[in-house]
Parts: sequence; structure tokens; C-alpha cells
Amino acid sequence: MASTRPIVQQNRGEAGADVGGVKQKKVVGEGRNRRALGDIGNLVPQVNRPITRSFCAQLLANAQAAATENSKKQMAIPAEGVLAGKGGKEAALPLPPKPAHQKKVAVKPKPEAVIVISSSETEQVKREKPNRKKAIEASSSKKKGQTLTSTLTARSKAVCGLNNKPMAQIVNIDAADATNELAAVEYVEDMYKFYKEAESESHVYDYMDFQPEINQKMRAILVDWLIEVHHKFELSPETLYLTVNIVDRYLASTMATRRELQLLGISAMLLASKYEEIWAPEVNDFVCISDRAYSHQQVLVMEKKVLGGLEWNLTVPTPYVFLVRFIKASLPNEPDVNNMTFFLAELGMMNYATVMYCPSMVAASAVYGARCTLNKTPRWNDTLKLHTGFSEARLLDCAKLLVGFHSTAAENKLRVIYRKYSNPERGAVALLPPAKSLLPAANN
Repeated sequence: MASTRPIVQQNRGEAGADVGGVKQKKVVGEGRNRRALGDIGNLVPQVNRPITRSFCAQLLANAQAAATENSKKQMAIPAEGVLAGKGGKEAALPLPPKPAHQKKVAVKPKPEAVIVISSSETEQVKREKPNRKKAIEASSSKKKGQTLTSTLTARSKAVCGLNNKPMAQIVNIDAADATNELAAVEYVEDMYKFYKEAESESHVYDYMDFQPEINQKMRAILVDWLIEVHHKFELSPETLYLTVNIVDRYLASTMATRRELQLLGISAMLLASKYEEIWAPEVNDFVCISDRAYSHQQVLVMEKKVLGGLEWNLTVPTPYVFLVRFIKASLPNEPDVNNMTFFLAELGMMNYATVMYCPSMVAASAVYGARCTLNKTPRWNDTLKLHTGFSEARLLDCAKLLVGFHSTAAENKLRVIYRKYSNPERGAVALLPPAKSLLPAANN
């Protein structure tokens, strides 16, 4: 090559050669140094020099020799080095001679090794996975079974005799109203929780001892007449229950005369109608239905007096609020159960003896008495217990009282409720025999 040509000539030149008429001694030294570098270059191939076919053949021979040494355990003949020829060119070396007594042995991987690496280990891992899962589940269940809490729970169930008791079947009574926005399914539980807390604030206790001119019989006559007026005006059930609640709360806070009792009933129904009805009756309607015993002005004055005595608080949970919910929990929803429940509830509302019970208990007892009267099985279930908050044992006293009113309704002089529920439109439930299991004679 043109670049290396002068260097080769310098290496071969003698010391003291003239270059342009001047002897260069240092050139000789440089030539020796380059000769030494050239020898080193013969041992270590330069980076820019390509690998020739002979060198590849030498590498292949070395690989075959190493394979033969491993297989036959014989010493391989080492290959000679690569010498540089003149002008820096490589000289091709012949391949090492093959021994005559040795046969060419093809080195192949053992099939056993392939099977062990690829298949057996994966199969072993696959087989171990379910076994490990079973072992973990067994150990976890064993640990759970050995906890102190589970042991104490099992002992308490055994003592109470609950081991053989089937699991509670609680029905979601709001599932059918999931798409009904008016049902307020998302808030209904919170609403009735609030009603349960608020009913104690508006609960009326025994007040007859503080009324000198009014007794229980007068109150029953007034309620019986109000139910008839309510039926003639075709008002909603909420209005009737709120009317009786207003009367009781006013009498519990203020003394009233005998002459004002009917006026109190008219004013209470007027207030309840304004609160519950879309089209409430007018004052003149109540004056006319009372046979003009009171004037228009007297009704307005009593209305204002009642609102002052109640501190304008008309938002209270009445028995009707709980009746709607508890009847819904009494599955299946049958018309005869609904009519019998309202029949017993109105009998209890007319009689003063039920004032001592809170509205939710009166409603739950009416549902329980209706199921007993109609021979519904079971009489009380876990769904009713959950939504009412009362067990069967707690409802027995109030339910017996309501069924007792049913047994004497046909002979009572106040027959408005009896006639109302003797109508076939209401299932004629008043004509059915009362529940014998809840009558006092059956318990003696």
C-alpha cells in the first residue's frame, strides 16, 4: 500500500542512508522500533485486518479438536500460529491432519438432558401448583378452626341450641321498587330509623286523670264519629290517624271541657286535612256536618288554640306510617291481610287502652294479630322482626288487646268501624272469627 511502502523501505534501509544529501541517524532508530512493532503486529492481528478463510478454518479445526478431546479424552494437536509473510501479508496454514484410526464423531446433545430441562420441570411445577393451593387452603382452614373466637362461638351456639337452626331467610322487601323514584328506596331505611327515634318525643301517655270533664267513653264516641266524617269526606288514611294524634296530644297538654270536645275534633281534622290532603274541606263543611253546633268563628279560634298548644308541630310519626311499612314486610302482600290489619289498627285507635303503646308497636301488633286471625304461617318471621324491631314475645300483650276488641266489635254500640270493614269492598274481614289463640279464654 502507498502509506506503508515508505515505512518498509526505511526498515530495510541501512543506517546513514542519504535523504536529500543528509544522513538521518534517527531514521535507523525509528526503523528498528517499527520492526519491533511489526513483530508484535504479527502475533496480535490488527483490528482493521479482516479474518481470512484460513483463519476461520483454523478456528473450526480447534473446535473439532476440543470436541474430540472431550468425547474421546485424548489430547488434541495444537495448531501453529499465523505468520506474516513479506509485505505484511498473511500466509495460509494447512488444516491439521486427521488421525487415521479415529472416526469422526458428531457431538449431539443428549435427549435425556432436553427432556429434563424442557418437559419434566414444567410438568413438575404444574403438578405442584394445585398441591400447593390445597395445602394452603387446608392450613388456612385448620388455622381458622383453631381460633379461640370460633371455639367460643361454637360453644355458645351449642349451649343455646342453635346448631340445628336453619339460617335466617330475610327478604329484600324493596327489591320490586328499585326503579320507582317515589319509593325512595335509597333513604327508606334511614327514614324509618328517624321515625323510631321521633315517636318517643310525640308519644302520648295516660292523660285521662288530668281531664276532669272527659273520660275514655267520651273519647271513644268522638273517634267513632270522626271516622264516620272521614269516610263521608273521602279523605286519605293519613288524615284520620293524624287527626286522632292531634286530639290526644292536645288533651295531654291542655284541659278541655265536655262542650269543646266535638269542636276539638272538628278543628283537629281541619288541620290534618290542610296538612295531608291536596283539596282540604272548608270550614263551612265541618260546620254543616256538626249540625251547626259551632260557628265559623269558633272553629277558627279553636284551630289557632290547638296549633299553639302543639307548638305548630304536626310532623309526627303516626301508626299509619308504620302500618304501610310493616304490611309490606308481611309477605306475600295479600288484600285480606291488609284489610284485617287496618281493621285492628282502627279498633285500637278508637279505644283508649292502646294509648300506652307507641305507634310502631300498635302497628306491628295489628300485623301480628291479622296474621294470627287469618292463620298465616309462620305468624312472625325474621323479615318482620328486622323491619318492625319487635319480637313475637313483645307483641303478645298489645296483639291480645286488639283481638279482644275484634271479638266484641259486633256487640259494641259504636259500630262505625265494624260496618266499614263488613263491606265486601274491604274483604268483609270484620265478619271473620277472631284469633282464638290470642283471646283471654284460650289462655286460661
